[in-house]
Amino acid sequence: MVFQMVLLKLADWILYQLLANSCYRAARKMRSYGFFLKNQSLKSSQQQAPSFPNVFKCGLENRGSDILACDIHGGLLRTESFFPYFMLVAFEGGSILRAFLLLLSCPILWVLDYELKLRAMIFITFCGLRLKDMENVSRAVLPKFYLENLHLKAFEVLASTGSRFAFTSVPRVMVEGFLKEYLLFDNVTGTELHTVGHYFTGLVSDSGLVLKHRALKDYFGDKKPDIGLGSSSLHDHLFISLCKEAYVVSRDDGNSGTSSVMPRDKYPKPLVFHDGRLAFLPTPFATLSMFMWLPIGVFLAFFRLFVGIHLPYKLALCLGIWSGVDLRVKGCSPSRSGHRKGILYVCTHRTLLDPVFLSTSLGQPLTAVTYSLSRMSELIAPIRTVRLTRERKQDGRTMQRLLSEGDLVVCPEGTTCREPYLLRFSSLFAELANEIVPVAMNTRVSMFYGTTASGLKCLDPIFFLMNPRPSYHIQILEKLPRELTCAGGRSSCEVANYIQRKLADTLGFECTTLTRKDKYMMLAGNEGIVQDKRGKSQSIGK
Repeated sequence: MVFQMVLLKLADWILYQLLANSCYRAARKMRSYGFFLKNQSLKSSQQQAPSFPNVFKCGLENRGSDILACDIHGGLLRTESFFPYFMLVAFEGGSILRAFLLLLSCPILWVLDYELKLRAMIFITFCGLRLKDMENVSRAVLPKFYLENLHLKAFEVLASTGSRFAFTSVPRVMVEGFLKEYLLFDNVTGTELHTVGHYFTGLVSDSGLVLKHRALKDYFGDKKPDIGLGSSSLHDHLFISLCKEAYVVSRDDGNSGTSSVMPRDKYPKPLVFHDGRLAFLPTPFATLSMFMWLPIGVFLAFFRLFVGIHLPYKLALCLGIWSGVDLRVKGCSPSRSGHRKGILYVCTHRTLLDPVFLSTSLGQPLTAVTYSLSRMSELIAPIRTVRLTRERKQDGRTMQRLLSEGDLVVCPEGTTCREPYLLRFSSLFAELANEIVPVAMNTRVSMFYGTTASGLKCLDPIFFLMNPRPSYHIQILEKLPRELTCAGGRSSCEVANYIQRKLADTLGFECTTLTRKDKYMMLAGNEGIVQDKRGKSQSIGK
């Protein structure tokens, strides 16, 4: 009986706080807005909010000693809404069920005021979430979306200043890593979350939500920052009014037509690696579209897998294209010399399906060597796959034997990369063959990435094939001339570097010296190697 009474009181409180109280406030807002429409001329002349110049009018000269204060949402990003970033944490750090629950809460969030909306989103997103999972999302997932949505002019203003301070109402753990690592902020003040052990409770700490204007006053005291950046909302007007110069950040400058989109070549730090499954910014509408597509996507993925595994090459190619796969192939099968050895195809590495698509495009069986492959991927692979051990001599003997049996596919980067960069090429392949054919491969997806550093590797092909129109572009280059191989007097490193540059020029990519180890240290905090039961090192992913 006592438990039932507690539940009734809790339900009564929720109904009052989240529905009745919020609906009352929403009705007052609507009434005020209607009054505004009826008395627009009087309102604009007597009660106009203080106006601040657009950020495009901010000069950049002699700012080296200036102090800048801003919020990342509305101050540095082109979108003011923080819902997509909570959704990224819920989906990538939590689960698809947590993300679906956050999506279902959207109608309720719409009628809540700012504080209750933020508290509700924090609770749904963080309740029961592990601290480690949040750290991974903050390090490997969120920076990509923050960089893509940076406001160009706001970033130029920020880059011209000497000291940078952020004040935000969203949880500090969501923004601090990006702001300090990529934008070199001196300090980040954000809402602190309550934790128990290694888990978030979904509640805000005793200090409560950060009020930006109060936090700025507490931090600087009587001293005023030189520049303040914010949105056109009244909350931000109060915040930036405490700065010597205040500017409003908008999508573009209507007068000059200047774009606010941040081009890749102006990123403060190259974005080479990132993780997570979502390839789009999950706004409410985009997330709803994803969940509506999921049943169709799962069916299409298994249909495409069945076609690729069980049907002949030409029929599989036709049905795959009919199902929406965008496959574009340039070049043709290379001519064969009188040597008994097979041809060695050297490919850029975008997904685990690279050898499969190459084999289908050529219409002939190939053998693929790989450093790591899940048992499921190995079982469903329509071509022969052989694991390597990362022991140079043993791997060399294995590849020599496979070349004597037929054509071989190798991806010398050793791991996948999503962005337009090529990792360092291992030179082992150059020592084993003289008939080398470089193959430039690139993929495009619109909904899900088919690679992951911390998720389930066995689902990589499924996620790639779940996209509405997964795209594979394959360009088969001419066979390497003999004088450019080891048989022509070149060292294996020279051959590997030459092929890397050739493929990068073909794709419009940039060469790097980064390796698989660098990728996993950045995305997963480890070297991508674990010890098996026999004490031997094994790769955990590509």
